[in-house]
Amino acid sequence: MENLNKKTVAILATNGFEESELREPKKALENAGADVHIVSLESGEIKSWSDGNWSQSYKVDKTLSEVNQKDYNALVLPGGQMNPDILRNDKNAVSFVKSFFDNHKPVAAICHGPWLLAEAGVLKGRKITSYSSIKTDMINAGANWVDEEVVVDSGLVTSRNPNDLPAFNAKIVEEVYEGKHEEQTA
Repeated sequence: MENLNKKTVAILATNGFEESELREPKKALENAGADVHIVSLESGEIKSWSDGNWSQSYKVDKTLSEVNQKDYNALVLPGGQMNPDILRNDKNAVSFVKSFFDNHKPVAAICHGPWLLAEAGVLKGRKITSYSSIKTDMINAGANWVDEEVVVDSGLVTSRNPNDLPAFNAKIVEEVYEGKHEEQTA
């Protein structure tokens, strides 16, 4: 297993995130030695969504106003319908996401999480996957959408849904371990 000691990863989320899509990547990264921060719009706690209902609350480690991509080696974007929809309407959240691409750092997004990538304008020419209902949004944002368990394109890791979490988590750990990525040339 990769040793991610001295690597710090941000998970950007707000109320309504799909619980397993935050909990499982966080656990995988921490088990590999990374320091993981839940970053959100406001301090306190954010509430997860699981099996069609509100579920556990998770402590926010840092607010968006307290962080910069320079603080992190990678970014994880969990899905759920509400979470990315709220975040893509926040210009600071969108700028935070875009800054990881500008600095060629690994980004992982699952389910509806890629909505944030579309909003940040970083999908043109990229091979990705997502939850099937947002396929058209991804194609309209310039992505080459495929229906696969996990897709990696120059440090961008995407998956479709919670069933893909084992493959998604393995690829996140691998990409964080490898670090910065060269800019993709089309």
